[in-house]
Amino acid sequence: MQLVERNEILRLSEYETVREHFRARVIAEKKTRRIHLGEKISGVFESHDTVLMQIQEMLRTERISREAAISHEIETYNQLVPGKDELSLTAMIEIDEREEREKFLVDATGIEKTFSVVVTTPNGEEKCTGVWEEARVLEDRASAVLYLKFPLTAAAAEAMRTGKAPATLMVDHAAYKARAEIAPATLTSLAEDLREG
Repeated sequence: MQLVERNEILRLSEYETVREHFRARVIAEKKTRRIHLGEKISGVFESHDTVLMQIQEMLRTERISREAAISHEIETYNQLVPGKDELSLTAMIEIDEREEREKFLVDATGIEKTFSVVVTTPNGEEKCTGVWEEARVLEDRASAVLYLKFPLTAAAAEAMRTGKAPATLMVDHAAYKARAEIAPATLTSLAEDLREG
């Protein structure tokens, strides 16, 4: 999938003129790409447009206009754009009660290592294990926001490009086990991504 390029980033004044329409479109896209993994984790499968919106919104919120700072935001957020035959997921641990959340984050240390996507292919199920950035991992607790990539096997990618292959997102940690079928509308959206390359 194409990374966000500098020439796509609008100046703050330009962005304000299109923001309402652009945000509405991308928020609708994110709704389609959202998944709930049990009661405590939800996630969004990232795309070029979801990342572009995050960059524009960050520049707007922080009033960033210096070229070096803009480049930094692009470089940082482009890490979320999925590569060829890859899915990218931002997963959020969502527990409202602070004390309960803090306890869970400690108990769930290492949870990023236990995510996978299982894709049904004509020859059986293919398990695609999530990968993460070591630099973002905390030693004594889980992060409340997890950035994961799922490199797909050749068979899984081929099956998912059809938009019809059943797929499941799973987490299998001692403190938290859950699985969720990826919805048909989400599969269709991910298939479009994978066909783009």
